[in-house]
This record gives sequence, C-alpha cells and structure tokens, in this order.
Amino acid sequence: MRLADRSLKYCLALLIPALAGGLLSCARGNGEAEASGGVTTNSSETLVVPVAKVGRSTLSTDLVLTGEFLPYQEIDVMAKEAGYIKSIGVDIGDRVKAGQKLAELEIPEMQDDITHANAAVEASEADITTARNDLARAKAAFDIAHLSYTRILEVSKREVGLVPQQEVDEAHSRELGAEAQVSAAISTLDAAQRKTSMSKADQARWLTLQKYTVISAPFTGVITKRYANTGAMIQQGISSDTQAMPVVRLSQNDLLRLILPVPESAVPGIRIGETVDVTVNSLQKTFPGRVTRFENKISMATRTMDTEVDVPNSDYILIPGMYAEVNLRLKQSKNALTVPIDAIDEAGSSPTIYAVQDSTVRIVPVTTGIRTAVEEEVRSGIQEGDLVIIGRHTGLKEGQRVRTRLMPAPTQGS
Repeated sequence: MRLADRSLKYCLALLIPALAGGLLSCARGNGEAEASGGVTTNSSETLVVPVAKVGRSTLSTDLVLTGEFLPYQEIDVMAKEAGYIKSIGVDIGDRVKAGQKLAELEIPEMQDDITHANAAVEASEADITTARNDLARAKAAFDIAHLSYTRILEVSKREVGLVPQQEVDEAHSRELGAEAQVSAAISTLDAAQRKTSMSKADQARWLTLQKYTVISAPFTGVITKRYANTGAMIQQGISSDTQAMPVVRLSQNDLLRLILPVPESAVPGIRIGETVDVTVNSLQKTFPGRVTRFENKISMATRTMDTEVDVPNSDYILIPGMYAEVNLRLKQSKNALTVPIDAIDEAGSSPTIYAVQDSTVRIVPVTTGIRTAVEEEVRSGIQEGDLVIIGRHTGLKEGQRVRTRLMPAPTQGS
C-alpha cells in the first residue's frame, strides 16, 4: 500500500509541472491576440485598407468678419438763414422723401427786403422807359437838324452867295448838338438798363433766400433725431463763429454700409462687385451684400484694410448699429477634383497620395489647391473615380497588394 502511494505521488509530481506549462502557454497566446486587437498576424492574409473615391465638387476659401451697420449717408439738416421755426412737420422715426418739406422758418424782415427789391426793379424799369423816350426825342431833333443843314448846304453850293456862310455854320452846329443829344440819351438808356439788371439780381437774391425758409430733405431717408421745436430760434448753418443748432438729423437707411477690417493675408482675394452673404444673428436671417469699395491701403497699426459692403434695405428691417457677420469668399474652384484631407500625405518634401490600382498600392505625387475643413483640391496626379487610401499610411509600400473597403464621402462639419 505504501509503494502504491509513493508511485501515485511521483506521477502527480511529474504531471503538475506539465499542466502548469500548458496553461501558461495558453495564457500568453491569448494575451498576444488581445494586444493585436483581434487581428491575426498571419502574413499570408492580404491587408484591408479604407479607401475613398475621387470626385468633383466646388471648393471655396471663406473668411468670416464682423461689422456694424452704418447709414449709407447721414447729415444734420441746417438752416441756410437765421429765423424762427414757424412749423415743423416731422419727428423721430418718420420716413421722408427727397425734396419733402421738413420745417418752415419765419423771417419777418426778409419780406421787407423783398418789397424793397421789387420797388427798385419797378423804378429801374420806369427809368428805362424815360430814357427810351428821351432817346426818341433826341433822334427826332437830330433828324430835323440834319435835314435843315443838308438843305442849306445844298442851296449855298448851288447858288453861291445866296445863303450867308454864317447860316450854314449855325445849321451845322445845330446838327452836331442834336447828334450829341442822341449819344447822351443812348448812354442814359444803357445806365438805366444796367441799373435794372442790378435791381433784378438783388430781387432774385432775396427770392432765392425766401426759398430757404422752407427746409427740405436733401435725400430719401429716416429722421433719427429732432433738435428744434416750433418757435425755436435757428442760426445760420453757414456761420463759422456760432454754434448753429440743426433742425433734424436725416439718415439714408434704405442702403446700409458695413466696414470690415480685412487681414493683410486676405487682401489679394478682395474683388469689387463680389456678392457676399451677410448674416444678422439678432434677426436669424441672411441678406445679400456686395463689395463696393476698399481703401486700397493697409493700416500700419492693425495690418488690415477697411473694406465696405453695401446691403440693400428697402424694407427697413435692418437698423444701423446692428452687428452682422459677412462671409467673404476669397477663393473658389468649381468642378474641382477633390479627396478627403487625410488622403494626402504631406510627410515628405511634396504631397503624395496612396492610390489603389488593380488591388496594388501606387504612391502618386500630386499638386494640391484649395483646402476646406474636410476636402482638398487635387490639380494633378489623379483622375476622377480613382480610389485613394485614407487614414494612416504607415507601413504601406509601392506595389503592395491590398484589399479595399470603400468609406462614405466626408461631409462639411463631420
């Protein structure tokens, strides 16, 4: 019995180390499989790579800038002449048209000046009438004197000694005197006409100033501020030595401006006439705008160039002072060959793409263009419909055999 126990113990001593070694070997095998992600390392199997198909789309490089809406033009409407506000027919928020009456001034002494100017014109015209009559009488007297002298001169020549020479000389003297009277009358008439012209000019001046008593809108817009009320004294807006008070402030709001500080790097992409999208977050709406002008000079302090975008506002839904975001399109390529960004390998001196042709890896040098968040333009090296490997390219070699798994096309914002 003791011999049997010894034999059993000996067999167990040999069996236990063998079982322990087998279990350890199994544990190592499972650990290696887990470390490799469950992918077998059998070199006889072909590597599976994710690929994408080369397609065509429109790519663009955009720059989003923020600006504040400003009126297209805004002025304080002043009075040309000093006077009292007789009436004012507009208030804050009123929309007015060009030429519409805003207010009227009362200038009592101006009517007296106009009456004086009218009287001066009438007096000057009366002087012209008198001068014309005097000229007519002078011409008539000259005609008689000339006719008398001509007759006497003819008789004296025909009948020598019949008419004394003194009578001939006296007739000639009367003719010359009448001629001088004609010249004087002509001068008097000219002076009266010039005086009339001056009187009429003074009259026209006062009538023109009278028109300035009516203050009109110089352009279509909105009254944004009212400074004066009925009865207020308004000084001349052209006086430089007084602080003249405006009547109202007028803003043209049917067309608004956005002044954008464009960075120096984006300046070459700015083009006059380009349409842009203007988003107003407070309204949750997007409006069309157009690049209309820029400074053509970069600020030394900010390294930016002020660029203006005009935004139509015919329905007055936009209000000056609102903030807006403008999407400036700097570059655009239509119908361009595109691939996902991670399909391009930029590790070397020049970009390359790992394409798959007939289940074989081909490393192709490419020329790239516009790049967005998910795609990049490829201008040479590949064709539409080619399959390109996306993701990591480590370990892949030229001519390597692979199997492909087509991945969905990337979308903006993914």
